[in-house]
Parts: sequence; structure tokens; C-alpha cells
Amino acid sequence: MLSKNQFKLIAGLKQKKQRTANQLFVAEGKKVILELLNSDFQLHQLYTTTSEYKVSDDMSTRITPKELKRISFLKTPQAALAIFKIPEPKPIELNGLIVALDNVRDPGNLGTIIRLCDWFGIRDLVCSSETADCYNPKVVQASMGSLARVNVTYSDLEVLLKYSGLSSLGTFMDGSNIFTTDLPQKGIIVFGNEAHGISEPLENLVQQKIGIPRFGSIQLTESLNVANAMAIVMAEFKRRTIEK
Repeated sequence: MLSKNQFKLIAGLKQKKQRTANQLFVAEGKKVILELLNSDFQLHQLYTTTSEYKVSDDMSTRITPKELKRISFLKTPQAALAIFKIPEPKPIELNGLIVALDNVRDPGNLGTIIRLCDWFGIRDLVCSSETADCYNPKVVQASMGSLARVNVTYSDLEVLLKYSGLSSLGTFMDGSNIFTTDLPQKGIIVFGNEAHGISEPLENLVQQKIGIPRFGSIQLTESLNVANAMAIVMAEFKRRTIEK
């Protein structure tokens, strides 16, 4: 049975302040939990209504469906909720393609982008401090376990672009056609805020502006969702590596 302190801890982890203070985050759903259990992430405690998880007794608490519904952040709880320790940041590897996010606020977008990084083999995702927290429950859920394989770092993007030694590209509505532009095999690709795009300080530092052309006969669509844009851009980058 859940204690008041356990319930208070779990409820508090919905807030970034409490996640930071406790260095813990919540994961829900069988796929997400199993992905994290099979990774370098350290389990703090598992709360489950089943016995299907191979976790030591001291790390697992059996609860009722009613208790799970009480602590779950999902509309439809999925048999288990796990608390994991937030790991120490890993160094950024400057030897391949790096995705950088400038003030991407929507947790769903960030979770999808983490999943896309995993899909396209991007190890490092670097986020501005204003970007959504990767340990937000909605981000963890949307990433579907890919958080276990992508190194998400929060850093000053201006410093990264200035001193990484890598070429930098940014996505803009008026950027050169990505399908006909020469693209580097390694570098930093910047994606901007959902409403305002890449901020002016970073725009001034980006060495190459790229864009996805509109093909519709009535070109009234203002922009693409940032996660959709990232998928198209990364697919084109990876297509070039296959052709070479």
C-alpha cells in the first residue's frame, strides 16, 4: 500500500522544480519502463499492479489498480509507474551530426524529436535552457523509451555554435532548398521555437540557412510542426550518406 510520503513524492515529480530537487523522474507504460530498465538508467522504485517485471522485491511495490489510477499522470494508467534517477550529463561528442533545439516548448514535440534522433542515429540532442525539460512526464511518454539511447544535454547554444568547431545549419522558411543544397556529413542542425523559429542571436551565428520547400499549388501554410520538419531534414541528411 502506498504511503503518504510516496504519494507526495510521485505527485511532486510532475513539476520540474521537484524533479531537479530529488533528481528523479517518472516513466509509465510497459514499453517505456522496459526500455529504461534495460538501459543505464537506475531504477529508484517501481509501482505495479502485476508481477511481470523482473525487479528485486526491495525496488518494487505492488499496488492496486485504484492506487495506480491515483498516482498516474496518464488518463488511462498502464499497469505500472516507475521512478528513475536522473543521470549525470554526458559529454557531447563533436564527431557527427548534432541536433540543437532553440526554445522548443511543447513536451510532445520534444518527446517526438528524441524518438526521431534515436531513429536516425543521432546520439546528441542539445537544448537551450528554455526548451522543455526532457524528464517531463509527457516528454518521457512521447519518447517511447528513446530517451535511453539519446544523450540530451542542456547548454548555451551560442557558446556551442561559436566554439564547437563544427559547421552550423539552421532551418528557416527562406532557407536554401534542402533537397538541392550541399550538406555536410557532420555539423550542428538548429531547429527553432514552434511560433517564432530560431532566435536572432543564433540566426546571426548559423553559417548556412536551409529550408523545406512547399510543393502545394496554394502555398498558404505558414510553417511545419518542428518535429515534422526535423524528420524531413534528418531523412534528407541520411539519404545523402547512403548515396555516397
